[in-house]
Amino acid sequence: MEAKKWGLWTLTTFVVGNMVGGGIFMLPANLANVSGPLGSTLAWILTGLGVFMIALVFGSLAIRKPELKAGPQSYAQALFKSKRAGKVAGYSMAWGYWAANWAATASVIISFAGYLTTFFPIMQSTKVIASIGSFQLEIGKFLTFAVCTVMLWGIQLILARNINSGGKVNLVATITKVLGFMMFILLTVFAFDAANFGNAKEFIDAKGNSISLGGQINGAAISTLWAFVGIESAVMLSNRAKSQRDVKKATLLGLLISVLIYVGITLLTMGALSQAELKTSQKPLVDALGEVLGSNGQYILAVLALISLLGSTVGWIIVSSEVPYQAAKVGLFPNVFSKINKNGSPIFSLTLTNIMTQFFLFATISGTISKAYNFTIVVATLAYLIPYLVSTIYQLKLVITGETYVKTTSRYADGIITFIALVYSVWVIVTGTADLKTFALGIGLFIVGLILYPFIMKRKTVVTKVVEES
Repeated sequence: MEAKKWGLWTLTTFVVGNMVGGGIFMLPANLANVSGPLGSTLAWILTGLGVFMIALVFGSLAIRKPELKAGPQSYAQALFKSKRAGKVAGYSMAWGYWAANWAATASVIISFAGYLTTFFPIMQSTKVIASIGSFQLEIGKFLTFAVCTVMLWGIQLILARNINSGGKVNLVATITKVLGFMMFILLTVFAFDAANFGNAKEFIDAKGNSISLGGQINGAAISTLWAFVGIESAVMLSNRAKSQRDVKKATLLGLLISVLIYVGITLLTMGALSQAELKTSQKPLVDALGEVLGSNGQYILAVLALISLLGSTVGWIIVSSEVPYQAAKVGLFPNVFSKINKNGSPIFSLTLTNIMTQFFLFATISGTISKAYNFTIVVATLAYLIPYLVSTIYQLKLVITGETYVKTTSRYADGIITFIALVYSVWVIVTGTADLKTFALGIGLFIVGLILYPFIMKRKTVVTKVVEES
């Protein structure tokens, strides 16, 4: 059964849902650990500008190269004249983006568990229920892991039955979250206290070191970029879109909506809570609203958070499974990934994607929700930067060669946009890989993929098979 094509608004909700759902709920606390209010604000401005340029690149490629419907993996493959080199490059992008999505999806599910503690405080219990050597399993961590696991595989069952139902769930959840965030912004204005910003330029890290404003901006760069990860969602779903022009419009419209939400909520949360409170908060938005409405306000926002995070999880799982599915259809991944069931869902890709995501959910066993979240976003964000960079390089190639261009003015304009996007991407990669650990976790995913290439691609892709579930 062939899945229905998605229009502008459904694609836009995937962009907004994937961007906002994965970042905003834990972002204020994450930023408070790496920068002061001024550093965070400046990082927002630079990141917003850089991601806007990347969004324009994606939009331009969707129009100029409508036949390339698998996003960065298609662009990487088209970069090379050699079929073999193109295939390796395309595979590498598909692998890296797919691997990043394991961590991204896990982070959204972990956020869901964090907000669920509002109703079930036992999920934060430190009571030890089992010990293995030096490892102690706390009841709170066990319950968090169990909730995350049930959520992941529950969505698997829904999407296996009908992939289009994911679009509907995401649409409803995104509308709910936008309305909820409007309410949050209006209410937290009354809890805003400029004193919480203190000296906006000063920031002392966990080790007691004073960090310069430039250092704060660099430190916040990964966190603020993480907020915009998902900007490529419409591009990644191009094959399911009614029109490639809808892909471009959805990308830009989704970015605009998300920026307005991010800036308003982050600054208001920083004004409602002190830096000390933010650094330790497991659910910063709930805590901020609690300053205005008390516990009732916290419950209201927690419900909205859970609904929007559910929709975002659905969106990320769809995008994640789409990557190897589309890659397999053009020979970049083994043919088994292109299998669909009788309902038209990419069942093998969907299942293996969620199995890999499950491994990242084990992070909830070994640390707090906040630590597990921070771990997953570092891994994911750095891995996403490579596909962004490659897409920008491919756009630059089109500008230099003049391919697809008729008017000189549009070529020059795209050249400026592409150059800024390129500089931004390189800057964040250099900033994010300043130490060996972040390099190994993020960029290392691509190296692992290249090492596995001969084994994964041992069998050549032949045709797409349809299998029916028993």
